[in-house]
Amino acid sequence: MFGIEKVDLTFSIDPLLLILAILLFGLFTLFVYRFTVPVINTKLKALLISLRFIALLLLLFVIFEPMLTLTKKIIINPVNFIFIDNSRSILIDDGTNREQTVNDFASELGKEINTNEFEAYTLGKEVTQPGSEEIENLTFTEGSTNFSNIFSSVGDQDKNISSIVIISDGVITEGSNPVFTAEKLSIPVFTIGVGDTSRRNDIEIRNVLYNEYIYAETPTTIQTTISNTGFADRDINVSIYEENVLLEQKKITLSREGIQNIEFEYKPASGGEKKLTVVASGLDGEFTDANNKKVFYINVLGNKINILLLGGSPSPDISFIKESLQKDENFRVNSLTQFAPGKFLEKVNPQTLLDSADIFFLIGFPSNETTGEFYNKVKNKIANQSKAFFLSLSSGIDFKKLNELQKELAININIKSAFYREVQPIIESNQVKNPLLQNNSQNPIAVWENLPPVFQPDIQFTNKPESELISRTKMNNIPSKTPLIVSRKLGNKRSIAVLAKDIWKWKLQTATKNLDLFDRFINSSVKWLNTSEDQKQVNIKTSKKIYSLGEEVEFIGQVYDATFNPVSDAEVKVSVINKGEKSEIILNSVGNGLYEGTFQTNKAGDYSFSGEAKSDNLKLGTDAGSFNIGEVDIEMVNPRMNFEFLKSLADRTGGEYFDQNNFAGLFPLLKRINESASKEKMLTSEINLWSTEWLMAVIILLFAIEWFIRKRAGML
Repeated sequence: MFGIEKVDLTFSIDPLLLILAILLFGLFTLFVYRFTVPVINTKLKALLISLRFIALLLLLFVIFEPMLTLTKKIIINPVNFIFIDNSRSILIDDGTNREQTVNDFASELGKEINTNEFEAYTLGKEVTQPGSEEIENLTFTEGSTNFSNIFSSVGDQDKNISSIVIISDGVITEGSNPVFTAEKLSIPVFTIGVGDTSRRNDIEIRNVLYNEYIYAETPTTIQTTISNTGFADRDINVSIYEENVLLEQKKITLSREGIQNIEFEYKPASGGEKKLTVVASGLDGEFTDANNKKVFYINVLGNKINILLLGGSPSPDISFIKESLQKDENFRVNSLTQFAPGKFLEKVNPQTLLDSADIFFLIGFPSNETTGEFYNKVKNKIANQSKAFFLSLSSGIDFKKLNELQKELAININIKSAFYREVQPIIESNQVKNPLLQNNSQNPIAVWENLPPVFQPDIQFTNKPESELISRTKMNNIPSKTPLIVSRKLGNKRSIAVLAKDIWKWKLQTATKNLDLFDRFINSSVKWLNTSEDQKQVNIKTSKKIYSLGEEVEFIGQVYDATFNPVSDAEVKVSVINKGEKSEIILNSVGNGLYEGTFQTNKAGDYSFSGEAKSDNLKLGTDAGSFNIGEVDIEMVNPRMNFEFLKSLADRTGGEYFDQNNFAGLFPLLKRINESASKEKMLTSEINLWSTEWLMAVIILLFAIEWFIRKRAGML
């Protein structure tokens, strides 16, 4: 009845004692009312005995704490999740009628499968759930395709998902490859490929390699990879532009191998953010010229950076990090390594080095040997002068002293024990493009996740809200939630923390394979740390620099008062300008001094913006920047269907790949899966029969009625 499978009544004390107590209370009640003064009739005596016994019985219930447990079984019906590519690449005219195929699938979906057995979503920059009419009238206007969002959204569902179906050309234009994440869900993925897998006659700028942070008046190499199909031995011009001004042009002959690298030397005259564009001239007969251009932005830094390494004690970490830093001629590297209280291995003036440092590397610092006087000077530089720092928990670090820097750290520290555990990095899926992680491997993230173990202290680390988690740890290939690499940017303050010791092992392993992972990580960390916001109270940025046509531009703002406390009630206005046309948007507060807003337009080009924050009509500060919309339509860059990705995704998750001409075979397969995919779920509810206030009220009422009747009868 009511779906109840099982009913249990339990007590906190042995039920045999309850039975014994009931018998004793029953005998006691009979004994009390065996003889009464004055004598009362039998009916009244029976009533008084009943009142007393019931009250004592309920009192026993309170003492023995009875618990009623009800177990109910419910059936969770299976549901198929359908994801339909709604990006602009579906409109590519390659002779396969992509748009018609997707629309045919959407129309057949509701006819072949019961509507309560599937949920349909559209795929683009985000995953959205439109109405049934919208599904059958897709617009294909999304400016990017992010497959990672499919599996992050599925992982958050509390439903019996029997399968995932994706109909797409398989071209990822945003986010990372989700195959590994999809495998962990243990849900079969069925893919339907739309588009042409053959290679058309085309010229493409495949990739541009560059350093995101470089220095003014210092030459750097920008390497461009150009591929061609069907144009071997033909001549084209490849040009590089800075802010739409031609810097250099090279005439090249397209290789017969189909791929070649072209190098440009770039020497910026001044600091600041620079927009660069590499353009390959087109040839007659190209399938598309949308992929003949690459736009990117480079941050040009000013003078050389003074770096001071502070070592709590001599360690291999200090030696390896110092060696990596000294390879860059744009760094001035000094070190102070403690070996006794107030004493350093280096015979230099510590105060001079402290005063001249732009960035600190705290390597196992502070330690037991660190004097309070010297440590206070370092803390003052970081806390009050906003010096950026890199932290490594190398040997000898004193965590109690480190906690004195708690306000400036990227993480909160809760000391548990003095033990260490072996851990390896596992990179967050949203960090695969982070410049700190890039190296010369074909798969930079895979190299990171196969580094040798380092030692992490048995300490509870938790991210601060303003920090960015770059890498978590894994132990014996089992991922954990413990952070390993964290960066923090708050106002004009920046820091990076590697929460482990013996990171020099990363250098040894990668060096034997000619990988620059360790050196690039250390050097990129310096460049990132050196781009602090110069005491700006108002920071306004876009989520990225290059947007597709029609894609929302996301603005993120941070507002602080004169003492750099977050201001959450400011009015933040942003003016966006393109070719003399001006638009204004208001950023909305999301708390803790953070603001967000969006801007959308259908006009391609370079855009500049300026923002201003006010509080109580008092101007707090301004900021400005730039971004680009639609100069390169990333959805049109790769016109070839990515069969390899779609097939791999299906095979590795236990699903199946379907061609665009035979997707009808998918529907009966989904029906068979649903027939055997129902799940039972047991819901258990516990009712404390003794803890309700009504029970005590009834006990008191019963004793009160008994007392009232006894008094009315003239009994003692």
